[in-house]
Amino acid sequence: MIEVNIGNKSTQEWLIIEKVDDNGILKIKNKNTYVKILKVFPINFNLKTNLEKEAILNSFKIFLKTCNFNLQILIHTNKEDISKIINNIKISKNKKISIISQEYINFLQKINSEKQTSTKNYYIIISQDYEEENQDNIYYSLNEKYLKIKECLNKCGNQIKECKKEEVLKIFHFFLNTNINWKRK
Repeated sequence: MIEVNIGNKSTQEWLIIEKVDDNGILKIKNKNTYVKILKVFPINFNLKTNLEKEAILNSFKIFLKTCNFNLQILIHTNKEDISKIINNIKISKNKKISIISQEYINFLQKINSEKQTSTKNYYIIISQDYEEENQDNIYYSLNEKYLKIKECLNKCGNQIKECKKEEVLKIFHFFLNTNINWKRK
């Protein structure tokens, strides 16, 4: 169980995010730090030939060497909810089709429980600090970092997308609204 000592503070008081603009750039509270989140759509490395794997690894080494700034890689794993899929399977009035449908539902449930199916989302988080607030320079600097990451990871076969405000809010919603039992001190 995770213990968090928040006293009687509201979420707005202990959350470190001051604002999220339309471009998805976060302003950190009480600091001149801005953060941008990038979503990575990865390739399936295991399906590549040995020669392709070697080329991808070399491109990734170049990526790591050329990024002369701090970044974080976040992998968000979410257990797959198959209830919508199961609800879409129609049980027919025809007895044979109904039996097949029920067997398929049982099969899906068994596979889901045995394999612990999940989806993974990959993110790269970059930040920029400034002594004095100059929004144009902040956006320019974060965009330069984004373009460098995008160029390098495209060479590896990955696609990169900037997270806009809606997606950033969804990411934080997931992390702040988990089903973890919080013990309040």
